[in-house]
Amino acid sequence: MHHRRRSILQLALLLLAASPAAMLAAGGSCEREEFPAGRSYATCADLPALGASLHWTYDAAASSLSLAFAAKPSGASGAGWVAWGVNPTGDGMKGAQTLLAFKSKGAYVVNTYNLTGYRPLSAASTPIAFEATELAADEGADGKVRLYGTLQLPKGMEAVNHIWQVGSTVANGVPAKHAFAQENLEAKGSLVLTGAGATEAAPAPDTALATWAPPPPGCVKLNVDDSFVEADSNGGVGMILRVHSGGVIFSSCRFMFTCSSALEAEAAACCEGIALALEWSQAPVIIETDCSMLASMLKEDVINR
Repeated sequence: MHHRRRSILQLALLLLAASPAAMLAAGGSCEREEFPAGRSYATCADLPALGASLHWTYDAAASSLSLAFAAKPSGASGAGWVAWGVNPTGDGMKGAQTLLAFKSKGAYVVNTYNLTGYRPLSAASTPIAFEATELAADEGADGKVRLYGTLQLPKGMEAVNHIWQVGSTVANGVPAKHAFAQENLEAKGSLVLTGAGATEAAPAPDTALATWAPPPPGCVKLNVDDSFVEADSNGGVGMILRVHSGGVIFSSCRFMFTCSSALEAEAAACCEGIALALEWSQAPVIIETDCSMLASMLKEDVINR
């Protein structure tokens, strides 16, 4: 049997490379934000998604980033939460070291979360990679929540990948997952700390790799793939779910210690991907696989959500 040599990790990186990059917009309404006495920042930027803005002062000598993030929670009557974070290992949600603010019993609470994967948050903070001090939040104009904090960053850091997000619900002190609309998925970028507070876009994707065909608007597409080594009877599975714009809802891969065939591995990737798709999206799911036998099997039966 022909051995499939593609690794699932390479597949995930290839598909993620096609996701759209988010840019920071210079100037604009952020300059009109009025903070309480004692709070001022050297630079601000209107972020390109979710109507958010970031205000910050970076002390290069002390490697200290003092910031205020302003955004409107997506729940009715201002309910919900807002969050901002730095990702030292990637440009998305997974790996982000995050500050999250919400109102509890009439007062704002700020928690820290190390987002290690796509799983529900807890009611209590989790330790993050950077020392976070002066955490606070208040309500500004137009229902925006302003999240404050100071992060101690590694020496010599000139730029960081950052993410931001808003949610509609906090239940029993636990922030619920956010929506997966296009602007939610594009709420990320690169923040240049040095100089005059310049901002820049995240790296552009390699268009030579952008061969992915998007699903129709209102649908999501699940791409699955596998690797199989017959001599060792093991393999791997990979899956990624994206919206019409190319924004990634989730990506996942794992090793299979025991596997009898490439078809078994591809079927496992499909089953796991469908289960995750049903959890993370309410939209119709289009499944794409390069295994013709599995495709034929899927076409034989009607799969309902």
